[in-house]
Amino acid sequence: MPESDTATAPDPSSAKATEGAERKKLVPSTVHVAADNPMARFIEAIPAPPVAGDLVEGAIIAIERGRVYVDLPPFGTGLIYGREYLNAADVLRKANVGDTISAKVVDAEGLDGYIELSLKEARQAAIWGEAEQAIAGGAVYTLEAQEANKGGLILSWQGIQGFLPASQLSKEHYPRVPEGDKDKILAELAKLVGIPLSVRIITADAKEGKLIFSERAGDEAEEKASLIDKYQVGDVVTGEVTGVVDFGVFVKLEPGLEGLVHISELDWGLVEDPHALVHVGESVRVKVIDIKDGKVSLSIKALKENPWHAAAAKYKKGMEVPGVIIKYNKHGALASIEEGVAGLVHVSEFETPQALREALELGKTYPFTITLFEPEGQRMTLSFAGKKK
Repeated sequence: MPESDTATAPDPSSAKATEGAERKKLVPSTVHVAADNPMARFIEAIPAPPVAGDLVEGAIIAIERGRVYVDLPPFGTGLIYGREYLNAADVLRKANVGDTISAKVVDAEGLDGYIELSLKEARQAAIWGEAEQAIAGGAVYTLEAQEANKGGLILSWQGIQGFLPASQLSKEHYPRVPEGDKDKILAELAKLVGIPLSVRIITADAKEGKLIFSERAGDEAEEKASLIDKYQVGDVVTGEVTGVVDFGVFVKLEPGLEGLVHISELDWGLVEDPHALVHVGESVRVKVIDIKDGKVSLSIKALKENPWHAAAAKYKKGMEVPGVIIKYNKHGALASIEEGVAGLVHVSEFETPQALREALELGKTYPFTITLFEPEGQRMTLSFAGKKK
């Protein structure tokens, strides 16, 4: 390690007083929140306590023999050491003080109070996350077959071995063997080793370490791309609901092309269950709000009047308003002052989260004072104006 890359590690004993309180907080983990939901962005921006599995990012502030210290302002210091250091030794040898790195929290209250981090686990999580995005976007990759067995081919993507079943080969490469002789099928598949194949990922299971490819899907992706070219952001079309899941609704725009209405784009009000709004087979009008990486994003609420526009003329900071508690989260509670317009009541107003829930029950109406009101950004915070228990 060059001398320029080495710095004195933070002394945990001298930093204990200042870091002790700060370590109880951490840069928020990488949480998938709908980019088009301003209220969700506002809520998730509030720092949360650390938990194992969080992905964090920070600058290297010191490098010692077998240890790397990472600044996680304003919440404390992370540490990569021991097995985690050895697992990422190749990367860390090239690291310098000041470099920004991403890591995964292994232990929020680790050695000497530092937040223990892992580069390897962060990289693995990122790769599997990318695989899931590739499935959603229908991304096509050109990969060479490395091995063949009687069931198909072994491919490698981002350092992870995956499987291409024979049944998922294109018509050109599918082994047509009389009577399905397995030895002859293997011989035909072996001819494809070293041959570049256009494939896409159809299954990615991080827990099982399972990565499945399809070559047939590559042809389908090209056809899908030609269909997408017909559409532009801003188009309003009528489609058929083909699937309803926890995170949104799939809508068929035409044969061979579907788009997703994320749960945050279903309605201006809080949507807990998409099944309560639409059902499979229903005809819906949607607006195209994004086209990226072979994925069409749609919105239903964009075709409805934004309630925040009307709210801008009715409410202002300092006004007392009634609100109905509609949801709890780790930061407090959401109170709706009218359909589609809600504000956050922060937990810091109460001694404990339990105290908040006892004072503010779901479905009940309470008086609040507006402490922040930015209708253009769809942001509002509320302060409980009633008597606390």
